[in-house]
Amino acid sequence: MKLAVFDFDSTLMDGETIDFLAAPLGLEEKVAAITEMAMEGELDFFESLTTRVALLEGLPKEKVEKICSELPMMPGAKEVVAGLKERGYKVICFSGGFRTATTPASKRLGIDADFSNILHDENGILTGRVGGDMMFGFSKGDMIVRLQNLLGISRENTLVVGDGANDLSMFEHADTRVAFCAKPILKKAATHCVDIKDLREILKIV
Repeated sequence: MKLAVFDFDSTLMDGETIDFLAAPLGLEEKVAAITEMAMEGELDFFESLTTRVALLEGLPKEKVEKICSELPMMPGAKEVVAGLKERGYKVICFSGGFRTATTPASKRLGIDADFSNILHDENGILTGRVGGDMMFGFSKGDMIVRLQNLLGISRENTLVVGDGANDLSMFEHADTRVAFCAKPILKKAATHCVDIKDLREILKIV
C-alpha cells in the first residue's frame, strides 16, 4: 500500500475556499491578501486562519454549504485520484480550510478520507470561530506521521502534493514531494514541480 496526500485549496480545488466565502460579504480582497501572506510563509498559519474566519461572522451556514458545493475542481482532479488508486495508493485530502468544502469534494473525487477544520455556527449563523484537525502550521506533518504509522506506510511510499507554506510540514515526511503551481517557499522543498494547472501531470511522476 502507498499513501498520497493532497492539499485542497489551490491544489485539488481551483482557488481558496475562504476567498469564495468572503465574496458575499464584500471581503474577498481583504481575506485574499491575508491568505496570500500565509501561503508565502510570511504569516503564522494559525493567526491567519483565525483572523480570516473571524471576518466570516454572520454568514448563514446554508450559504456556506451552497458555495462549498459549487467550488471549481482543479483540471485533472478526478483523473489523478483514479490513476493513483489504480497504482495502489490510498488518497487523502488535508486542508487548512473547511470540512463543508473538503467532504463533498472528496466524495465526488473518490478520495478515501479528508482532514480539515470546522466552521462554528450558532442557530445556523457563523460565529467567526473555527476548530479542527488542521489549525496550525505543523498540523499536516503531525497528521501524515500518524497516518503512516496507522497504515504501516513508509516515507518512501508516500507522495505529497501542495502549493503553500502550510504544506511544508507534510513535505518533511515524504520522499516524493510535488509543488503544484506553488509558492517559491514550497518549490524549494519539492522533488518535483508542476507549473501547469493539470493534476494529471502527477501521474507522469509516479
